Amino acid sequence: MTIRGFTIDGFLIALVLVVIAAIAFPGPGESGGVLHMDAIATYGVAVIFFLYGLTLAPERMHAGIRHWRVHIAVQLCTFVLFPIVVLTLGTPLKGFIPEEVWIGFFYLAALPSTVSSSVAMTSLARGNVPVAIFNATLSSLIGVFATPLLMAWFLSSTGVGMPLLPVIGKIVLLVLLPIIIGQIARHWLYAWATRNIKAIRLADRAIILAIVYNSFADSIAEGVWAGHDVSLIAAIIVGVIALFFIIYGLMLIPCRLMGLNRPDTIACLYCASKKSLATGVPLAKIMFASSPALGLIIAPIMLYHFFQLLIVSVMANREGRRAIAEAHAAA
Repeated sequence: MTIRGFTIDGFLIALVLVVIAAIAFPGPGESGGVLHMDAIATYGVAVIFFLYGLTLAPERMHAGIRHWRVHIAVQLCTFVLFPIVVLTLGTPLKGFIPEEVWIGFFYLAALPSTVSSSVAMTSLARGNVPVAIFNATLSSLIGVFATPLLMAWFLSSTGVGMPLLPVIGKIVLLVLLPIIIGQIARHWLYAWATRNIKAIRLADRAIILAIVYNSFADSIAEGVWAGHDVSLIAAIIVGVIALFFIIYGLMLIPCRLMGLNRPDTIACLYCASKKSLATGVPLAKIMFASSPALGLIIAPIMLYHFFQLLIVSVMANREGRRAIAEAHAAA
């Protein structure tokens, strides 16, 4: 859907509809329900990362590998600056929000950058696409272990705790191994995957929607949302939008200090300010599977994903039009 120059991803609309369906009809989607969404969500995690490995093209990263200053800046922002900002600004406010939402905000901060939208928006803004591909892909691979390690540290510091070794074991089995198998299968299935890339993306997103439906249905069935009204959602929305602009603003500083050109600056800003829902939802299913409050925990990353796409769509369209106008003027 396109509105005045920028496109609204149909997945965002589907995400909203799935949450509404979970609120209206939690029974079929809860664990043990007639739709068996819990089974789809559990085994779907491995399918998601197999498809990621199948479609991951290492050769596409080569063109952007030499921009090492941008890579360091993006990865430090993703796994260091984000958690520091959330802890610094959120700690004084954590008493005003449910503990699960506070965990969800740090979980958002610990996640890797998103691949597809970072690359798509960088391309739309006429930025350095190879740099975006390299950084977003590298971030996703680092996040397989960095995210659970950060969460284990955070949860232990808050007294909640997380069994790190069992979680790492599940991640190796359901995340790392499927990625490796997907990369191996790529030798035989590359042509098929190329022809059916739209169907693969549809399957990937359908599994994510199933996990979201199951998570929210379980949370509603367990009464986790009882006592919370729309003001909590409003508070999360304000928090994620503020977080986006703070990170985006802070990352302008190293971009200017390093003297990055316009295409590299765009790639740096767009990759560093993004967080991956496609990684976040499946990993949350692994790390917090026993928590009935999973719906609350993933709410910040869902809303951040929603608003990061809307905000960056506007920015990318504006930057793209500016680049085209400058090119025409130079010609």
